[in-house]
Amino acid sequence: MDHDTPAHGHDMGSGLPQGLLPAVVLSAVACSYLFLVRRARRRNPVLGWSRRRTAGFLTGTALLGIALLPPLAPLAHEDFRGHMAQHMLIGMYAPLALVLSAPVTLLLRTLPAARGRQLTAVLHSPPVRLITRPAVALTLSTGSLGFLYFTPLYDATTGDPAAHWLLHAHFLLSGCLFAHVIAGPDPAPSRPGVRARLVCLGVAVAAHAVVSQMMYGGFWVHIHAPVPQVRAGAEIMYYGGDIAELLLAAALVTTWRPEPRRPAVRRPAPAREETAPA
Repeated sequence: MDHDTPAHGHDMGSGLPQGLLPAVVLSAVACSYLFLVRRARRRNPVLGWSRRRTAGFLTGTALLGIALLPPLAPLAHEDFRGHMAQHMLIGMYAPLALVLSAPVTLLLRTLPAARGRQLTAVLHSPPVRLITRPAVALTLSTGSLGFLYFTPLYDATTGDPAAHWLLHAHFLLSGCLFAHVIAGPDPAPSRPGVRARLVCLGVAVAAHAVVSQMMYGGFWVHIHAPVPQVRAGAEIMYYGGDIAELLLAAALVTTWRPEPRRPAVRRPAPAREETAPA
């Protein structure tokens, strides 16, 4: 940590060009989801599509808009507290809302049969089965935090716009992956039982707490920002991460359904052999 050097960012230009591209992309994504919802309802009016899922997707895109548009986006390049707030929105809150909207299920309902079979084959492929394992998802989402904040990587991303956007993409994709593995309603062929997912979520909670406490105390942290900003950012990670993980746990409990117990099959007793009277 630097005690007297302010956090530095890169010149992103004026407010309009900075916010125009993310706004256009997010608007296009939201419109595409609404278009698929309309198609799903036309194909099967009885089954339809849940309004909660639609609201979840729109909420997720709105949270991404808050994170990537002014005033938070310019602040994130100048103040570590803004970066951490942006990190929470992109990496934890928006992914949970997007995952709960079940976009893969929506695609399966609207794609032609041949394309649907291809998507199903991809979901069952070995690479997808590998990355959707809880340990892998946990490593990609939570495990990368130590590599980011305890190495020069964070400072490198603040000076390179391309690296900064790659960091945003990593936060979003790894956050969506972890939320999907823990509580996603979309099909997941290699998803373990509820107990294993709760253990994985507990490890994520502990890891977030350790990283934020080490950041607050200045232990091995490598962030070129004033100490008050780093400590405030650590508090945002600590409390904001707890709230997001509680919401994820609530989503897991809400979407969990116990497996029906199969009735025990009773085997017929062996017939007794009748002996002829002497």
